[in-house]
Amino acid sequence: VGAVIEFVPLITVLYILLGFLEDSGYMARAAYVWDNLMRRFGLQGKAFISMIIGFGCNVPGIMSARTMDNRKDRMITTLITPFMSCGAKLPIYSVFIAAFFPRHGGLVLFSMYSLGILVALVMAKIFNKTLFQGEVSYFIMELPPYRIPTAKNVLMNMWNNVSGFVKKAGTVIFLVVTLMWFLSVLPFSAEPYGKDSLLGIIGGFLAPLFRFSGFGTWQESVALFAGIPAKEAVVGTLGMLYAGQYVEEGTALVEAIRLHFTPLTGLSYMVMVLLYTPCVAVLGIVAKETKSLRWPAFLAIYTFAIGWLASVFVYQVGTLLGFS
Repeated sequence: VGAVIEFVPLITVLYILLGFLEDSGYMARAAYVWDNLMRRFGLQGKAFISMIIGFGCNVPGIMSARTMDNRKDRMITTLITPFMSCGAKLPIYSVFIAAFFPRHGGLVLFSMYSLGILVALVMAKIFNKTLFQGEVSYFIMELPPYRIPTAKNVLMNMWNNVSGFVKKAGTVIFLVVTLMWFLSVLPFSAEPYGKDSLLGIIGGFLAPLFRFSGFGTWQESVALFAGIPAKEAVVGTLGMLYAGQYVEEGTALVEAIRLHFTPLTGLSYMVMVLLYTPCVAVLGIVAKETKSLRWPAFLAIYTFAIGWLASVFVYQVGTLLGFS
């Protein structure tokens, strides 16, 4: 939990900037400005608002799709918004950037956000030509006036989101990592945090799936699995597993990451985290918005496939080019 909480200042800055955009009246104009470009991918400008909101949290980003007037735009926006790098993924990026890319952290982080947007737009085009072929989209929107953001509104927006992040760390992440800890020390006959523990057995079952992505160890696989309840739990699980292994040496999480990853596999892991199955809260809101279990199941499977293919591509191409 502490490994997640230490990123609260960074999360706070993110939500202050998003609150500034929302309170200034710029969001509606962003939808208007981006409408022509979004049309090329089969969407309307309002979809861009959902994508921007998704940078804070995918759940309200998907809920904002309700404002769209036709089913096609609502559904495509719902299916692509999870590719936006929400605040929960920021701690994961930060750990790997601190470990391998401290001099180019801004560029790497910007690349992660840009890749998410690019994949979302490509998938929107594909869905427009396949799942929702022939459905017409139109865009009508009233532009509110520009206004100077008030400190109260911006700070309230920030507080609501950051407090929700902290509460999630204190409840969902705590429960997930506690469960992971129990699995890592059982059965008592096995070495704690070892591959013969229940957690190690689960991770060993998942590990071959990620071998072509360059991070085919059971610890890294389990951390991705733990990220499905809440993405912040990826950092918490890695911290718990590596702290358990290196408690005597006192190795910090960033140092442990350097021991288990290379710059190339770290980049591949970040791409996987960016694109793979969204958290259960997102899947739950998709089920609620679509009134169907079919769409969240489709979302979970297709995003995992995209994430896996992208991470394999990054690792294999990087290896061919001589990176390590």
